[in-house]
Amino acid sequence: MNESLLKNSVGIVKPQKFHFGSPLHLRSGKVLPNFDLVFETYGKLNTNRSNAILVCHALSGDHHAAGFHSSEDKKAGWWDACIGPGKVIDTNIFFVVCPNNLGGCAGSTGPASIKPETGKFFGPDFPVVTVDDWVNSQAMLADKLKISKWAAVIGGSLGGMQVLKWAISYPERLHSAICIAAAPKLSAQNIAFNEVARQSITNDPDFCKGHYLDKGTYPKRGLTLARMVGHITYLSDSAMRAKFGKTVSDFEKEGDNFGRDLRAGTLSFGFNVDFQVESYLHYQGERFSKNFDANTYLLMTKALDYFDPSFDFNGDLSKAFSASKCKFLLVSFSTDWRFPPERSREIVNALLNTRKEVSYLEIEADQGHDAFLMPIPRYTSALKSYLYRMYDEIKDNAP
Repeated sequence: MNESLLKNSVGIVKPQKFHFGSPLHLRSGKVLPNFDLVFETYGKLNTNRSNAILVCHALSGDHHAAGFHSSEDKKAGWWDACIGPGKVIDTNIFFVVCPNNLGGCAGSTGPASIKPETGKFFGPDFPVVTVDDWVNSQAMLADKLKISKWAAVIGGSLGGMQVLKWAISYPERLHSAICIAAAPKLSAQNIAFNEVARQSITNDPDFCKGHYLDKGTYPKRGLTLARMVGHITYLSDSAMRAKFGKTVSDFEKEGDNFGRDLRAGTLSFGFNVDFQVESYLHYQGERFSKNFDANTYLLMTKALDYFDPSFDFNGDLSKAFSASKCKFLLVSFSTDWRFPPERSREIVNALLNTRKEVSYLEIEADQGHDAFLMPIPRYTSALKSYLYRMYDEIKDNAP
């Protein structure tokens, strides 16, 4: 490993696991009699336990948000660019907790876990979980860590939805809610993309009605296709051009090929992979299919579809936030067409209608929805400034 990478990160980290023996009542009406949550922590909890930040992961994320699991690791956690000493979420002053959500496939109880009653994988028998259920389990994790109030709950995309639910369900238990690249509920188009992804998985012959692990296989083709479809929606057109075609300056000089770079420099005149973008999508999809459980993918997309905090308030989003006591920061990105800026502004307007303290930042960025994961200077500097100001407010206060 490059020593500079290790030096500028939280270093080698070890995942932790808590077992919860008390039941978790799910939104669906079903009950998990007990469950495990895997999580990682970075930094140190101060004496009055007021400096803790909860990081909520998105659809394909997990608990490994920063640092490395061994000195041989070549890839850091998914938000290592923003979590660490002196970074945006500065672990010199904050204690950061990132759990793997229930239903996940990185150690927390989910479809790939063994069902005690049968000794077989849960598979499709694992109950559908919602954002509400995740937040409730995260509150149980906070109790176990003896954190009565988070300095901030922060997340992007599906993680941002969890942030909103924290502000609604546990108004006394967070100082700030930082919601990045999210929406108050999915559009019909987003639900449609998710359904195409689910159909690609469930129609794979190796899906085996969800019992593929018991059969010693997995729906590689379906999961690969699902990831390919999803990955396209996370990138903007300009991001695709930057990866697979000429730059804007090249376009001005000699005309753009609109991201149509050939893989081998010539056309095959068949149905082979001719273009770099095709090769990239195949690679991303196949890599994802080896590391992510298909049943978990189904659960996560359903949790996205079902999220609507206004549902319990007769469709009134402002009423949903009426009991919230925290401060809010909303961030959106100009080329994010999966969760465009107008969706964040819906949340901002709902908060303003109920007189909440809210800040909003819209970032000009070419990277599409994936921008929330990237160290874009204006984004990271604004977020870092917000967190430092927040720390000045809460550092001497007991929760």
